[in-house]
Amino acid sequence: MKLLLLCLGLTLVCAHHEQNHGVVTSNFDMSKISGEWYTILLASGMKEKAEEQGSFRMFVEYIEALDNSSLLITCHKKINGECAELPFICDETEEGGVYSVSYDGYNMFHIVEADYNDYVILYYVNYHNEEITQGMELYARNPDVSPQIKKRFEELCENTGIPKENVVDVTNAETHSVSLWEIRGCWLTVLCSASADPCSQD
Repeated sequence: MKLLLLCLGLTLVCAHHEQNHGVVTSNFDMSKISGEWYTILLASGMKEKAEEQGSFRMFVEYIEALDNSSLLITCHKKINGECAELPFICDETEEGGVYSVSYDGYNMFHIVEADYNDYVILYYVNYHNEEITQGMELYARNPDVSPQIKKRFEELCENTGIPKENVVDVTNAETHSVSLWEIRGCWLTVLCSASADPCSQD
């Protein structure tokens, strides 16, 4: 049942053909996904999960493709007012390109579209108690993303049943957190602790 729901989402979002040079929608080379990323847009069937204090309100820092086909995804999230680093080991399932990870329940996800040098769009299904929630996330190599890519993300969300109103833009930087776009690692933790909104890029 879990895989069926995920495959349904995959079918809906992959109805788009690769029209732009460099855009990939299948057979992803995960080694090219590796590297630093910025969280740009978050979307969820339950919008509160992507909003402030939501369980999926976190910011990706780095993705690493491991030799065993798993992914190491390093994120930052505000927990009890402090900026915490959250490393996730995501194991590839029997369905190639589909990954699973335990967080706020059980999750299955896959990449639906990417330009390795520009952006990646991820689709996930979260199973928590009796609730099933689907969501999407947009990461980019740089914080400045074109309106066309953001619009494409919104279209993919709507194709999976996530309304445009549930898309949350986390790139609206305030003066106290502008440097978060440029500084990583422990420096990020220091800046988060000093900011009014730890771990926020907005």
